[in-house]
Amino acid sequence: MKRFFPSTALRVFSAAAFALAAGALPLASHAAALDAPLTCNESGHQFIADLAGQQLIDPKPTRVESNSINAFSPAQGADLSAYGFHVFAVVGYEKDDPMFRVGDGEPVARSAYGVVVFGSESKVRHAVTTGGGTAIVHRVAPFITAIFCKRS
Repeated sequence: MKRFFPSTALRVFSAAAFALAAGALPLASHAAALDAPLTCNESGHQFIADLAGQQLIDPKPTRVESNSINAFSPAQGADLSAYGFHVFAVVGYEKDDPMFRVGDGEPVARSAYGVVVFGSESKVRHAVTTGGGTAIVHRVAPFITAIFCKRS
């Protein structure tokens, strides 16, 4: 049975890491920080339309909640962040806007938008507050937190 010596294992690991990093380079051109829009100065339509127009999200919602919140996936190759946290879902809704599908319950607000990130509620809340954000920070699950803006 053959053994990997530390130097061989290191070379294999280094080659794999280099290949992954080189493959990720084109993705960097699709990186976007969403801190500015999460100061809650936009409408749900503007937030989602801007991201779809930049091809940072799939323009078709992957899920619609009963409260009419539409969930959108980041586009392949898009690296979205909010206050330093990785965004894995973008959400939004605007009443009477054909861009959004309507759920079977009462809409959450006339206009709403935000993101869902990997991070604890306390750390995300601290980052949003420190960054001057006014968004609602809401725990979704352990280490999954929503950063959310809404207008009545």
